[in-house]
Amino acid sequence: MREIIETGNAPAPIGPYSQAIRANGLIFVSGQIPLIPESGTVAPGDIIEQTRQTMHNLAAILQSAGSGLSRIVKTTVFLADLDHFARFNQVYEEFLGEAKPARTTVQVSRLPKGVLLEVDAIALG
Repeated sequence: MREIIETGNAPAPIGPYSQAIRANGLIFVSGQIPLIPESGTVAPGDIIEQTRQTMHNLAAILQSAGSGLSRIVKTTVFLADLDHFARFNQVYEEFLGEAKPARTTVQVSRLPKGVLLEVDAIALG
């Protein structure tokens, strides 16, 4: 069974994809960037502020699916600059605490709208 997850509390997709899909007891959240849901604009600030907005967006999607950040089992993190890694980790840990999902982090040459990061997630439903 496959179910599309949508919420107005996170940015609407900017392309032909869903915010998340529920399938076989898992929630697959599309990559989230630091867009402010109400305006669709990029959150101002550095990697700290952009990470906070991105994590809020992930949390809103998971909550709408009846899940949450503590139920994440895997994330993929795309950073525009690996020099931001330590500061990103500070905020990431604030949101995930002891949950500590499996994770892959890579530096990429470019992200949508020129943002500093993108994070996708797989969580228990």
